[in-house]
Amino acid sequence: MDRLSPEDQKELLALAPSSPKGPGEPLIYQGDRERTEVYLLRSVPGQRPTACVKVTAYLESGGAAMLGIRVSGDVVGELATLRRQPRAAMVITCSPVLVHVIRAQVFTDFLDRRPAAWNALARMIADRLDWANRRRTDFAQFSVPVRVANVLVELAGRHGIDQAGGKRDLGVDLTHEEIANLVGARKDAVFKAVRRFKDLGLIDPGHRRKIVIDPIGLADFR
Repeated sequence: MDRLSPEDQKELLALAPSSPKGPGEPLIYQGDRERTEVYLLRSVPGQRPTACVKVTAYLESGGAAMLGIRVSGDVVGELATLRRQPRAAMVITCSPVLVHVIRAQVFTDFLDRRPAAWNALARMIADRLDWANRRRTDFAQFSVPVRVANVLVELAGRHGIDQAGGKRDLGVDLTHEEIANLVGARKDAVFKAVRRFKDLGLIDPGHRRKIVIDPIGLADFR
């Protein structure tokens, strides 16, 4: 939404009322052919600054691939709306979030009225493609620890929250398994990488949330 003009933002928010969702609630089911709405995400006043959802594709082999994380101001479900195709992934909330559920035709009519919104949507999709390409490149040339370091630095840069003492909260709760899905690695390999980063003083893993202690050092890790 931050790429839209104030007028476009106002009209977008008026397309559908918002409703609150708690953590762990599904918004989109993979393979769904019936629902074609677009979901606009917003933070809940008084809650953590960044609302977020996780986008995960479940594989026929029984595994899973986390495709990305979406935060306040993002839309999800737009590809199924634009392409009239079944949902390609599962979308589940990972924090309190306000959701505007916008009907497909209402959303595309808005885009047709607001050419700048089409441009903003295209740039958002391009950013997501760029993220996916970087993950593929990382997988082809880097070890698991470097892939984990790269994705944590990028998540902290995109969604992180500054903390006292120069720390940076990752901004999203992730398990070792979810990080493994993001970087295309086994859970035990990610656990070893996180433990190594902790020993080096680069992160404080806490329970579920990852705190980047030294973003520059983590970015330089090889």
